[in-house]
Amino acid sequence: MSFDIIRAARAILHVTDLNQSRDFYVNALGFIETEADDAHIYLRGLEEHTHHSLVLKKADEAAVEAISYKVRNEEDLEELAALFTRDGSKVKWLEAGSQTAVGRAFRVQDVSGMPVEFFVKMDGAERFLQRYDMYRGARVQRIDHFNCMVSDVEKAYEFYTKKLGFACSEYTAGAEEKIWAAWLHRKPTVHDVAFMNGKGPRLHHIGFWLSDCMSIIHTCDVLASIGYGAHIERGPGRHGLSNAFFLYLRDPDGHRIELYTGDYLTSDPDFKPIRWDINDSRRQTFWGHAAPDCWFEEASTVLDVHDGQKQELKEAVLAQQKPTFIT
Repeated sequence: MSFDIIRAARAILHVTDLNQSRDFYVNALGFIETEADDAHIYLRGLEEHTHHSLVLKKADEAAVEAISYKVRNEEDLEELAALFTRDGSKVKWLEAGSQTAVGRAFRVQDVSGMPVEFFVKMDGAERFLQRYDMYRGARVQRIDHFNCMVSDVEKAYEFYTKKLGFACSEYTAGAEEKIWAAWLHRKPTVHDVAFMNGKGPRLHHIGFWLSDCMSIIHTCDVLASIGYGAHIERGPGRHGLSNAFFLYLRDPDGHRIELYTGDYLTSDPDFKPIRWDINDSRRQTFWGHAAPDCWFEEASTVLDVHDGQKQELKEAVLAQQKPTFIT
């Protein structure tokens, strides 16, 4: 393939109350607010040199407008759009200037129905990596990945690996070696996107990278001290898959955010994907603790890129199954 998708780059979330969202993301988690107006807040992590990696957009209902990937150049953008068109998908172009800080882009519903965006250019912003005086809350450094709940994981896996050039780092398989979940990457870490089995398409979570495990522990203390303890859904803990230390939070509208650190390098071309059995109690939490039911059942609604309507949900191809844990 002749195009180069670089990494997961930004997400656009619809939220119902910008002030509540600002308090959670800026005051509690420590995101940097780059810009805001009556309908939007643009946020970035301390390490990021681009205008934003998260857009909070005022709306009547919470939803996901798009998840977005950065590509290398305009030629790559054209090649990607042509690929989706050949596959029968309708592409929506967004010309430069039509979005704050982002150049020419296009959006499309991917093979699973997720609203996906690709762009090349974004305005720059001051990088605050060494502005330690500005570190607060979770000390969020950068966006890391998306996790999508889809009805057919194998279909998504095939499309992203064979047509978009993603590589697989780890996967979960069950009976007859059917893929239950897959972790796929473009940047040389464990994933830019993961697909998990369930009623979809829905966005399960957005992962943001922290610099160390103690930042996650510190986040728990901060959230509890300012009244956000109930927003901690799962963790802190360590994943078996990815080896990463994690904490899952729900924002004021129910969108799930993962704070994430400690995964590993995947840049070698001969790296072999790691298989996990669906019933291995260590795969989701290396220490063996089960995730709550809401973690399997709840996720954010996604919108159609053309008409803005909610995407119709499809039942999972594989029967819903929670892992069996040894007690």
